[in-house]
Amino acid sequence: MGRAEQVRSSRIKKPGSREVAIIEKPSKKICHSFGSNDSDSSGRQVWADVTDSLLHLIIVLLSSFHDFLAVTSTCRSWRATVSSFLPIYHFSFPPLFVNTDLHNAHRHIGDDDTSYYPLSNTKWQLHDPAKTNLSLRSSALRQTPYHMRYLGCSYGYFIFYSFEQCFLVDVYTGTIMKPPKFRHSDNSEIYYGIFTAPLSSPNSYLLLFSRNSMFQWQLGANSWIEHPLIAERRIHQIVPFKGKMFAMDSLQKLNIISLAPQLGMSEVPVVVCGQDMVKPWLVVCGDMLLMVDLCIRVHEFCFQAYRLDLTEPAKWMKLDKLENWALFISLDTRSSTFSCMNPERWGGKSNCIYVPSGSKNFDKPWIEVELGQFVPTSSHPITYILGWKSKQLESFWVLPSLVYGVSE
Repeated sequence: MGRAEQVRSSRIKKPGSREVAIIEKPSKKICHSFGSNDSDSSGRQVWADVTDSLLHLIIVLLSSFHDFLAVTSTCRSWRATVSSFLPIYHFSFPPLFVNTDLHNAHRHIGDDDTSYYPLSNTKWQLHDPAKTNLSLRSSALRQTPYHMRYLGCSYGYFIFYSFEQCFLVDVYTGTIMKPPKFRHSDNSEIYYGIFTAPLSSPNSYLLLFSRNSMFQWQLGANSWIEHPLIAERRIHQIVPFKGKMFAMDSLQKLNIISLAPQLGMSEVPVVVCGQDMVKPWLVVCGDMLLMVDLCIRVHEFCFQAYRLDLTEPAKWMKLDKLENWALFISLDTRSSTFSCMNPERWGGKSNCIYVPSGSKNFDKPWIEVELGQFVPTSSHPITYILGWKSKQLESFWVLPSLVYGVSE
């Protein structure tokens, strides 16, 4: 039995919880509609063979997650074929906005990103920027401890932690997965979690971070690997880019996390061409790795962007325009960031950054700020965007797991 089959089998057989299964790739491309009926030939829809290249062209022309859902639900073979594509089309439509009610819950213990939340009956709402009149509501399954800690959101999954046990909750379906329990050598708190790749990938690992250690779990494995961190720096954000895992730490230093031949992390010396960093976000934008930061004046602020140039010496080069791109950042850097090409196709705007609004006074739960444009702090409180005084789990952006080829 191959590794993919072992992982699939281990997920399906877990008792007491709904599990995510990797879609089987069929040998044929002939599509029969799910609603077809052999007794009614007029109502039966039989789809002719569709080549991978043609189906790829269809996908990259989609302008919303709802459109993507409609295409992939047409028939099973289409869904399986789409799941095998490289994630080029992830830039075609905007991510969904997750509006969570966790910030209204009473905290159990801890502070900031080490707090525990009462997650029983937790609900969240998904908004599609391209279909603002539509929303979906999900709720976490109840087979979890009452209090858990939020570690991040990665490839469509909430990552929660409670006393040596991780809980992976699909943001779109509410499905729960439980990796094996683990023990760490010290009492430092686990504060951050991220997947290295989509769960459908054979290179998918779950990484957890404490002050002194980094932990690695490969899907389907029965144990964890622990790697000590020599420098006691908190990891603020990790993004995959061109086959590498780039991490920004609490000293605003850029690092590369290596998984093979052994788990480790090393700093990348980078020169910043501009002002000192305030609150940087890493964003993958096409073939560029960007750093988005704030420029703050007395009564106004703006977003600025820098492109990573890895020619020696490596440096952050300032960008004046995003051209035909839009960026999506979450206030909590443990949640994923996104980019989208030609946002006008779904009603968005190029050269803009989309960020949670933090106020009920706006028509939408997010705001749209043009790169380099100063906006008054009175209309968009800078303390909220900085997150320095935030004591709650903020709303964020997400692409559901099935976009990456994972489905029930």
